[in-house]
Amino acid sequence: MAEPAAMPPPWRVLLSVLILPGTITVAVPLLLLRSFDSTPGWTLAGGAALAPLVLGLGLVGYGLRLMGQTNSLLRRRGGGTLAPWDPTERLVVSGPYRRVRNPMISGVFAVLAGEAALFGSASLFGWLALFVTANLIYLPLVEEAGMMKRFGRDYLAYKDNVPRWLPRSSPWHRRNS
Repeated sequence: MAEPAAMPPPWRVLLSVLILPGTITVAVPLLLLRSFDSTPGWTLAGGAALAPLVLGLGLVGYGLRLMGQTNSLLRRRGGGTLAPWDPTERLVVSGPYRRVRNPMISGVFAVLAGEAALFGSASLFGWLALFVTANLIYLPLVEEAGMMKRFGRDYLAYKDNVPRWLPRSSPWHRRNS
């Protein structure tokens, strides 16, 4: 059995979170909200105005939870961070990674969708669409190619069994060879 990966210090994880999902889910949305109109409640009347607020808060909460789980696993099991400049030493295939290959990005998508719903902001929906499109291109061309180089057949088996975006209904269990 392989030795566990050495955990990076917490400051490296925090730095990667502040730079990447922090910029994507906090800094850019704040700039967009300051520059463009938002309509919390979407101008719905009465109690119906609560629906987008509840949906938004639910998506943000779910996304933050998923991002937290993912960061913890990348640090503890993978020995790295979410940042491409500080990648994991080990392939992580536990927790949410057993159902979907990109739970960190899924968490970011959920937070962005939640913010757009919460604030009734077309500019935030546009930012979400742009971010999704960028990841549709980046992940298969850059990140997955890098994972193949680093983890070879283990990653290929994982990739063949776990979808990129839509979660499996049951968790994948890696078979030891």
